[in-house]
Amino acid sequence: MTRRVFRAPRGLRAVQRGWVGERGTAVVEVVVLAPALAMLLALLIVGGRIAMADMAVQAAASEAARTASLARTHGEAAGAAHAAAVSGLQAQKVNCLDVTVAVDTSGFTAAVGTPASVAATVTCRVNMAGLLPGMPGSITVTGSSSSPLDTYRER
Repeated sequence: MTRRVFRAPRGLRAVQRGWVGERGTAVVEVVVLAPALAMLLALLIVGGRIAMADMAVQAAASEAARTASLARTHGEAAGAAHAAAVSGLQAQKVNCLDVTVAVDTSGFTAAVGTPASVAATVTCRVNMAGLLPGMPGSITVTGSSSSPLDTYRER
């Protein structure tokens, strides 16, 4: 007794394997996925730009506070802190639309021998226009830092 195996016709075999009707699906997949991948890439770029700006602004605030703490007077401290913050941002290649540096020099009024500090806050508006549709034109990034004054130095 021989056993006869049923073999489906050629067209039916193609349907069973899922080959028929799949022509052109790769093009459709690319057309659907390409914009989504482009948006994901743009979001990564925006996130990177914001993170880099945040780190640079924080570093500029630290530099401004440290520079202000080395100054002899509160007037000199404010000017030196602003210059240090701006040069720090330029060194990090952060293009701010505008930079605001607020320096708290009230520590200079403390008596010699009393611990005191100087604080600096740097605010930078980073340009985001043109990266993503619907993205605001700029994002404000702020960093703050403080640095101690020499306790026994004349102020």
